[in-house]
Amino acid sequence: MATLNLPVGNGRLESFSTSTPRDFPARANRPFNRIAYSAAHVVADPLSDADPWLEAAIDWDATIAYRAKLYDLGLGVAEAMDTAQRGMGLDWAASQTLIRRSLEAARHIPGARIACGAGTDHLEPSADLRLDDVIRAYEEQVEFVEEKGGRIILMASRALAACATSPDDYALVYDRILSQVREPVLIHWLGEMFDPALAGYWGHDDHMAAMDVCLDMLAANANQIDGIKISLLDKDKEIAMRRRLPADVAMYTGDDFNYAELIAGDEMGYSHALLGIFDAIAPAASAALDAFAGGDEARFHDILAPTVPLSRHIFRAPTRFYKTGVVFMAWLNGHQDHFVMVGGQQSARSLAHLAELFRLADAAGLLADPDLASNRMGALLATQGVTD
Repeated sequence: MATLNLPVGNGRLESFSTSTPRDFPARANRPFNRIAYSAAHVVADPLSDADPWLEAAIDWDATIAYRAKLYDLGLGVAEAMDTAQRGMGLDWAASQTLIRRSLEAARHIPGARIACGAGTDHLEPSADLRLDDVIRAYEEQVEFVEEKGGRIILMASRALAACATSPDDYALVYDRILSQVREPVLIHWLGEMFDPALAGYWGHDDHMAAMDVCLDMLAANANQIDGIKISLLDKDKEIAMRRRLPADVAMYTGDDFNYAELIAGDEMGYSHALLGIFDAIAPAASAALDAFAGGDEARFHDILAPTVPLSRHIFRAPTRFYKTGVVFMAWLNGHQDHFVMVGGQQSARSLAHLAELFRLADAAGLLADPDLASNRMGALLATQGVTD
């Protein structure tokens, strides 16, 4: 196996040798007994002359090809979500192209499961906005996705968080949008650890009080809702909410810290999955879900247990920078030829952070080709002046 010197803190380097990767199948062997979406990243175009802070330049062929690999693994694609840097480098204009291309490609793949984010990110957040402005913004994006034949993930709105003055404002907006959708949607409650602009969502800073408001909205619109994804990184809050959901509304975990136990569930229920980490650990996620569907829960946990430290590292605070780790994993594993991101966010994490990510990915058996991964890690180290 390859050996290289990696930062370990305090300016020191330490020799590290990769291990033999785990042998995960490239295709799913059977249908899963949990629905699992991977919130998929986009591949930037490194040769574009666009200013990366101002314009999203995307390699569309590589982006769509990666989604085909996720489908092969039995995973669905949650399109144009925050993992794709939606509202954090990927604007609505680029998101429209992404959604259209992804939906077109999915039509040619039997059994492909895809849902697309609709939000208000083309509307600048401001306390001066009116609720009608937020409603119109949601309507525009929902209409676009539905016209293209897509299913809706109704994303949390920065604009609504900025202008809402009470929990009733949230109820009004969601009731209005949900009364118009063509088919049941997925609601996404994204916590402030992922996006600080969403603090106080549902009209309360306290998550449990906010949960009451959200549950009332879900109950009032249950016929128009398939499920809710909550991303609060707190398994106890997710379980508490899961146990209070209306009968036909499913929970989709967005907890990138505790996904294994939440998916496995307990005697009172379980969570499906809509996870950013399932982009980075897709082969392991697929193999684990395959084992679980076959009744082998021990193997399910054996596969996923070593991925949890990796995920917690990728999603460590400031959590909004987790996308850097997701794309870094894609580069290490040969899913793209470069470590360049929309918005230049490859610089959002330190070299020490990426070195630890490398070690944890190796421990999880997720460096599919250790020599390739080591060569790429070595190239990154060299660009940062680490040559010993």
